[in-house]
Amino acid sequence: MSGGLPGFHNAPVSKAVVVAAALFSVAFGFRGRYRDLGLSYENVYGKLRVWRLTTSLFAFSSTPELIFGAALLYYFRVFERQIGSNKYAVFIVFSTMVSVMLQILSLGYLKDPSLNPLTSGPYGLIFASYVPFFFDIPISTKFRIFGLRLSDKSFIYLAGLQLLFSSGRYSIIPGLSGILAGLLYRLNIFGIRRLKLPDSTTSLFSRLPWPFSNHSYQRLPITESDGNIPSNQVHQTEASICILSLIGSIPASCSSMLMLLREYC
Repeated sequence: MSGGLPGFHNAPVSKAVVVAAALFSVAFGFRGRYRDLGLSYENVYGKLRVWRLTTSLFAFSSTPELIFGAALLYYFRVFERQIGSNKYAVFIVFSTMVSVMLQILSLGYLKDPSLNPLTSGPYGLIFASYVPFFFDIPISTKFRIFGLRLSDKSFIYLAGLQLLFSSGRYSIIPGLSGILAGLLYRLNIFGIRRLKLPDSTTSLFSRLPWPFSNHSYQRLPITESDGNIPSNQVHQTEASICILSLIGSIPASCSSMLMLLREYC
């Protein structure tokens, strides 16, 4: 199940999510519709717009959110490798659906026009992934910066905080909804952790003709001084390069998506 974007070996579902988020975000960004992508009380309880549910799940509201969100999704692909693509796909569906339901219930309970619309993007999946990240990923290194005791996990938490407060209270509700969804999955509600999709379903993601699957990528040349660099920093650098190269390759592939989405916008 390799091929396509580097670093997504044995993680085709994660690759599909990152590509979908990037495509939707850039496509709607070209049309200047960032502000109209999220859920709002009027769109949910007033005018039911199904396409708004789709854009709220994938398209980020701004370029910084896209960069941070795509990098976190890329990092959390480790969970797909741990539990397998079949179970990870169930985790994605469960966390996304529960997060959206919690957001809709929050809008209906608050009925606050100032919260319209909530920020869009796969916040449910991202912040649900912080639950297994907190419980299952051990700390490998600890260090001090300006007297503060930090670890290699601190940078992932800081990136999550940046994303959580990126749009103020507009992004806090989707983020907290994702955390609650992750906790429910952790508690194995309704035996959700035992479910998995058939192999034939998840194998489709590895065979999809991605628009930039032929995008070349070369590792940075290794020098003698690189031997002193911790391996986790090397992996983080390569992850950043991969995400930036992905985002840089998207504009050439967005024209077809724009035509598909034109009738809904």
